[in-house]
Amino acid sequence: MSKKFSKLVLAFMIIAVVLVFAPAAQAAEADGESAIFLTTDGARKLGGAIGAGLVIMGGAAGIGRIGGSAVESMARQPEAAGQINTAMIITAALIEGATLFAVVVTLLAVF
Repeated sequence: MSKKFSKLVLAFMIIAVVLVFAPAAQAAEADGESAIFLTTDGARKLGGAIGAGLVIMGGAAGIGRIGGSAVESMARQPEAAGQINTAMIITAALIEGATLFAVVVTLLAVF
């Protein structure tokens, strides 16, 4: 992963955290109560959403690498394109299945 992309991801994560906590803090200050940023239920839902997003990003990165490598391999050896294509589709389906399973498990943790 490039340095520029890592910094961009970090910036988006910081912005997301600020956007999650800011409304709760402002509402608590308006009521004169102490600021409770995130309840147990809210933390569980936030964790499930972040986990599902990370799983999807990981699956997408894996399938992208498989596709890119397969196209490069087909360009180098056009006579093996059929076998490479078949192996690529099977591997992508396995990754997608594992990703779907992980998303379901992550979202079940929310409820």
